[in-house]
Amino acid sequence: MVKQLAPISALLFGSALLLFAGGIHGLILPIRGSIEGFSATSLGLLGTGWAVGYVTGCLVTPRLVGAVGHIRTYGVMCAFAAISILLQALIVETWAWIPVRGISGFCFAGAAMIVESWLSDRSRPETRGKIFGLYSMVNLIAITAGQMSISLGDAATFSFFAIGAMVYCLALVPTALSTSAIPTPLTSVRLDVGALWRNSPVAVVAVFLVGISNASFGTLAAVYADRVGLTLTAIALFASVPVLAGALSQLPVGYLSDRMDRRIVLVGISAIALVTDLVFILLSPEGQGANILLVGLFGAAIFSMYPVIIAHANDHAPEGTSIQVSGGLLMVFGIGSIVGPLIAGVLMSDLGPQGLFLTTIFAHFVVIAFAMLRIMKRAAVPDAEKGSFQVTVPARISTPETAALAMGEEEADALDLAGDNQGDDPYQKDAG
Repeated sequence: MVKQLAPISALLFGSALLLFAGGIHGLILPIRGSIEGFSATSLGLLGTGWAVGYVTGCLVTPRLVGAVGHIRTYGVMCAFAAISILLQALIVETWAWIPVRGISGFCFAGAAMIVESWLSDRSRPETRGKIFGLYSMVNLIAITAGQMSISLGDAATFSFFAIGAMVYCLALVPTALSTSAIPTPLTSVRLDVGALWRNSPVAVVAVFLVGISNASFGTLAAVYADRVGLTLTAIALFASVPVLAGALSQLPVGYLSDRMDRRIVLVGISAIALVTDLVFILLSPEGQGANILLVGLFGAAIFSMYPVIIAHANDHAPEGTSIQVSGGLLMVFGIGSIVGPLIAGVLMSDLGPQGLFLTTIFAHFVVIAFAMLRIMKRAAVPDAEKGSFQVTVPARISTPETAALAMGEEEADALDLAGDNQGDDPYQKDAG
């Protein structure tokens, strides 16, 4: 195993540094913004700006890499990410923070796509699963460590902006010095909503709504925690515990979804999220322990929805189209991520902290209603025809290249075969 990991250790280390800096960057902005008296609407727009940049980065990065290469593009992404966090430290104004946050979203998407494509190219079919699992674990640990580091200092100072910038710069060093061979070109993303709808209406509707829910929470969780009076350490836990809980919950959720209708599993975990929404809205829990316990349950539900949706969509997709399906749905998720933080920010400004969970409860209710409607209209995919559930990183820290990295040997062979025989519309199978 050591021999297998040695050639990719630089890439994994660079990814860890990128996510550590991203964890600092994503949490210091809402905390510092709250200290400065920014409105919840303005802080929500930070999430909208990030999502616009992220979607644009997924679409544009393959062309940039094709023009100037992987290493140069990765270096530019890390450099501009460092510039963006320093600009936000120098100009503490909402009019500056929102577009600059878009730049950091663009840079993150581009840098992550390059690392993932490199890892995919360096892995063999028999080691791909281990490498993807290790990559996911490294990313989750790194982003959690970045978020928790906020509790070690004063969020009102320049320090965390400077640390984030330095770590962004350090993230380009392992890749720049790596002797690994340059990988193949990146996966190009084509967003064809009509084809995705024909493949699976449930997946399109649910992934858009989960984008609204998860991006709203990811952007404004720290604002909610601050406004209900949690300490800085508790705020960091309130933001990071849900991500870890979501990663752990994917194993039992995946086990269930491989053995029953995935839409029923989606309804079940959405119902858990909805009940938790209601508790936050109606009971307004006080105390650090109660809030962290509840938000852990909430995270276990919301961060396990995305892989269930992707697995359901791929169950209906023809062989060799899993990357197109996953990449297209990730773009739909990104569009939801643009809308969600804006809605949640406005509601929090008008109605108080509970406005965050009013946004998420709407999304979860509609997911449940639409999935149940489709369950009544169409039979489930037989277990024998299902693909395997793939544990994955939360959608907000994944890219279209994640699907390629997560592919097994049989899927890769099917993709090669489909590439030789692909027609005008790859989505020919009946919808679910």
